[in-house]
Amino acid sequence: MELLLNAPLSKLPPLPKICATKRKPLGARLPSCLGVERHDDMDVHKDLPQSMDHEPKEKQNDIWQLFTEAQQNILYLNKQRLTALEELDELKRENTALLDRIEQLEAKMLLNTEKEMDTLSISSELLLRIDSMVLSGMIDNAEASDLRRLVMNSRMSIAANLFQNTHKKDSELLVELRHFSSKSKKKGFHIVHISAEMAPVVSVGSLASYVTGLSCALQRKGHVVEVILPKYACLNLDEVQGLREVEAEVYSFFNGQLHKNRIWTGVVFGIGVTFIQPVYYSAFFSHERVYGYGNDFERFTYFSRASLDYLVKSGKKPDIVHIHNWETSIVGPLFWDVFVNQGLEGTRILLTCQGFDSQCLQRPEKLALCGLDPSRLHRPDRLQDNNKTHMVNILKGGVVYSNKVIVIASMQTKAHLITELGHGMEPTLAIHKDKLLIAPYGFDKSVWDPSVDKFLPESYSEEDMKGKSVCKISLQKHLGLTKNASMILVGCMLTEVSDVYLENLKTLVWMASRKGIQFVFMLCSQNPDLRREVESLLLELKDGNVKFIDKYDEPLLHLILAGCDIILCPSFDDPELQVPLKAIKYGAGLVALNFTDDKFGNFADHDFGRPEVSKYIRNSFGNMSLSQAINEIEEDPSQWNRKITDAMAKDFSWDAECCDIHVSAYAAIKNL
Repeated sequence: MELLLNAPLSKLPPLPKICATKRKPLGARLPSCLGVERHDDMDVHKDLPQSMDHEPKEKQNDIWQLFTEAQQNILYLNKQRLTALEELDELKRENTALLDRIEQLEAKMLLNTEKEMDTLSISSELLLRIDSMVLSGMIDNAEASDLRRLVMNSRMSIAANLFQNTHKKDSELLVELRHFSSKSKKKGFHIVHISAEMAPVVSVGSLASYVTGLSCALQRKGHVVEVILPKYACLNLDEVQGLREVEAEVYSFFNGQLHKNRIWTGVVFGIGVTFIQPVYYSAFFSHERVYGYGNDFERFTYFSRASLDYLVKSGKKPDIVHIHNWETSIVGPLFWDVFVNQGLEGTRILLTCQGFDSQCLQRPEKLALCGLDPSRLHRPDRLQDNNKTHMVNILKGGVVYSNKVIVIASMQTKAHLITELGHGMEPTLAIHKDKLLIAPYGFDKSVWDPSVDKFLPESYSEEDMKGKSVCKISLQKHLGLTKNASMILVGCMLTEVSDVYLENLKTLVWMASRKGIQFVFMLCSQNPDLRREVESLLLELKDGNVKFIDKYDEPLLHLILAGCDIILCPSFDDPELQVPLKAIKYGAGLVALNFTDDKFGNFADHDFGRPEVSKYIRNSFGNMSLSQAINEIEEDPSQWNRKITDAMAKDFSWDAECCDIHVSAYAAIKNL
């Protein structure tokens, strides 16, 4: 009967045939062997029990009744199925309409982004063409300064009117520029980065993504940004648009002589980039790596001086020369001792550091290689190292000779940096504490945003979280885990972690996985020792709820952040990947891997000099262990969901606090 009830009408067996002919008398069908003499007028039915006469009829009635009920049930179920199919069709139509709307919005967003990128690229190319006109003697520095200001203040209209003219000869383009007289209502800063890295052209560490992320954010807010880089042999030139060599007389004073450089220009993400290539010292940047050579001081000192000479020869008068880490810190002393009176009187210097652990100590006499006076600089208040007083400290020189110093650290306070993280520079940082600022890392929100993420099976936002469950199921399927959106999934991106962290990790996983918690780990390091330790840990656990990805996979990282409920963080300060900031945007809670460590679990009472993102993470997630997070998800899901959606609504990208702190710093030193 169960089969009948569930079967469609077309699949039912044929109905039993009920004979409609008159039934013969029972006596006519009795065999003669019973010894009963038959008489036609004999009423055989009188002598038989009543049940024998009524039993077939009752059975027929029962069968018909059951069959009728079955038919009614089948008709009802089919009606319900048809209703469900109609509802499903309606949902499909709504889903199709929604997808069409999303595609329209994405197309519009892409078009706007492309227009913005075209505008930035054209403006940057025009600035580089003006440099070429100066270097070739076509215009003087004064006119070049006016034309640059014209481009900077009229970017949108310049792009609209001159986008077809950028391929003309310099002389023809100059005529067009001179006829273009509109002025901008808003004045932004002109910032020139002198840097050793810039993503994606040359990327080694956190400096590369920081320079690119900040530069793009600044340009989106109306400022003009340029970057000067060494022309390494390992450059990813596929990422450079319009790369070309410019005839220029740019020199670097080195080892007692002036040495000529080849100048190349191009555009990266709408940002004008200048590459400096030594002619005589051609081997300086022909290595396979960016850092790690015995002559790194000579290489980057040469580049720093050549960059300043390029600014002077091209007639650039930027508001800010922005230098980074020790590699370009020598720009500070060179600027104030040699170049400031060569047309750069209105320019100011800002130094950013990714940390103070790499400082570059050198013998004082080596400063003479780039034309500096060792006797003037080898002093306690200038470049003399605080501990090894017979040496000069190049990073210290950058701090002393810069108008502002910004340390890029999402979770530190100024006091903590000065007293505990100076790596011997604590006295210098204490003296210059008024110029010291802390800015957080950021991320590119055009790439890392679940509402527009092309790597996700379904988008979502803090206003509509349905897609996150879809992403979880997709991640579980990809990893071979049990597919269940209600199961808690924990992710962890492993970089460089200590034995203590690994021991804590083993304990956490052992306890949680026994409760049905799922884990996914991604190795984001080339360290073979770390790989072996993690593989050994997983082999020891032997748990089907734990999955390990043995190499960094950026598209998969998008899905991990979207599919996980919790992200375990070896550190909330993540200069390489900014995983904590991205996890918040993707709706995953943060838990410190080493919760008992005061550095992550317990914060100082005061927040002086601490970025806002640090305060938020501390208050929302800083004092939460993994077990506490799991309990809150299971026992108080409404509170957890409020916390998650509130976090997703925050903007921790490069465009937010990081950019604002830099703009404030630029404004402060420009007015000095």
